[in-house]
Amino acid sequence: MKPTRIRRGRRGRAVRDAGVNRGRTAGFRLGWEHGHWFGRCEAALQAVAPPSPPMKQVHVLFVATGKGFPYSPLDVAIADALRGQVGQLTITDTKQPVAELALRIRPDIVLVLDGLEFNVGQIDAIRAAGIRTAIWFTDDPYYTDITSKLAPHYDVVFTLELVCVEYYRNLGCRDVHYMPLGADPASFRPRNPERSQRHEICFIGSAYWKRAEFFDQVTPYLASKDTHISGIWWERLKQFHLLSKKIELGRWMGPVETAAMYNGAKIVINMHRAHDDDTFNNNTAGIPAVSPNPRTFEISGCATLQLTDVRNDLASFYTPGYDIVTYSSPQEMIEKIDYYLSHEEERQAIAMRGMLRTMRDHTYGRRIEQMLGLLFPV
Repeated sequence: MKPTRIRRGRRGRAVRDAGVNRGRTAGFRLGWEHGHWFGRCEAALQAVAPPSPPMKQVHVLFVATGKGFPYSPLDVAIADALRGQVGQLTITDTKQPVAELALRIRPDIVLVLDGLEFNVGQIDAIRAAGIRTAIWFTDDPYYTDITSKLAPHYDVVFTLELVCVEYYRNLGCRDVHYMPLGADPASFRPRNPERSQRHEICFIGSAYWKRAEFFDQVTPYLASKDTHISGIWWERLKQFHLLSKKIELGRWMGPVETAAMYNGAKIVINMHRAHDDDTFNNNTAGIPAVSPNPRTFEISGCATLQLTDVRNDLASFYTPGYDIVTYSSPQEMIEKIDYYLSHEEERQAIAMRGMLRTMRDHTYGRRIEQMLGLLFPV
């Protein structure tokens, strides 16, 4: 019996060693592919680096949201963009005595971000002292029940939703501009992620009810793929058990980790929030949404293929089929995932073009350049 056990033991070790070698080879190949792709992206970025934006010799008092995560990265990104484009920048937040500060330093403009938790009495005092004010709404149209009461207190209104431009004008706001958010290239850029962050398909976001209803129709398909989902409320899925091992439930990720997950995926799904969803919706006027969400720019900035649902104004920012890919139904999503998972060169070409378009046109640096041009025309 001993020789038999020895032979079986040797066969077992041989099988194990062969498996280890296959795993090592596959890991090496995957690492090389990601490293090579990362290098290509960095080389492309260096070759098309945009010129530095012009400097405006003005003093801006930037009032950050002060709301903490997930708004804090947005506070930092916009402050950094302003810092490189204005002669003097003072930063505070909505929790501080902003009016007292503004009256003391008398900036050329007071720019408030979001402003949903900011007492507009302070803005009234600032305007009464002859200092210009502006607000940049970051969540339109989902909080227009609130923003409709805030907007008339400001000299200038910026909104990330195209439809809301006319809405605020009808409320009596004279100076209203369309200004979507963007991508912060310090975070959302090509990266070489960890092996644990690499998947075929990725989605990061909350399972609002209408979003969950859509995912209910593709759950079995996503369960059959190397899928990663992260966010809150995903237990709402009717077949949650099929995807439970692929979902990081209730977890918020910072920008750099989110960017690493985007980089590690071959395809990142984007699905916009419905304007009439029942979850945390303060849009009783039923204002529709046609503009791309910030995730649109952040995903593309990471040089990964973005598969997004259609927003009417998306084509103002990207060209579907060229630097972004769209879907309009669960079946079309499945078909396009299958197609691009099996057409690697085409997938990478679209992803590369999306990254270059983002870094050229859709960073916070570009948004602030456009905003300052509107506030302080030559």
